[in-house]
Amino acid sequence: MKIQLILGKEEGNLWGRVSYGKELIIDSAASLQALEKKLRKVLNDFHQISEAEFIYAYDLTVFFEKFNFLNQSKIAELSGLNAGLLRQYASGVKHPSKEQAAKIQAAIRELANELKSVKIYA
Repeated sequence: MKIQLILGKEEGNLWGRVSYGKELIIDSAASLQALEKKLRKVLNDFHQISEAEFIYAYDLTVFFEKFNFLNQSKIAELSGLNAGLLRQYASGVKHPSKEQAAKIQAAIRELANELKSVKIYA
């Protein structure tokens, strides 16, 4: 069973939340592996789901930690946002609106599509 796991970070802790039916399950841990283990236990204990496959959705703090090789200024430029504002989103100082998050996501996907078409010759 595939379940969306939304990841965020606050005060150094990795937070995750999943929705199952009408329930929202929220927990935190020091690592993604530990968080997944805790959420799987809750899903198994209360819903008898032993084989959950998590599909990740990231807040911008976790996204830029995981993909720290990405240039935040370039993503800000592609999304039409101020680079300083995007850095504030990435550090968790501020949080984007749904519209701004959609612009950032579109810019990241545009960059990914551009990278998929790259050919390197030796």
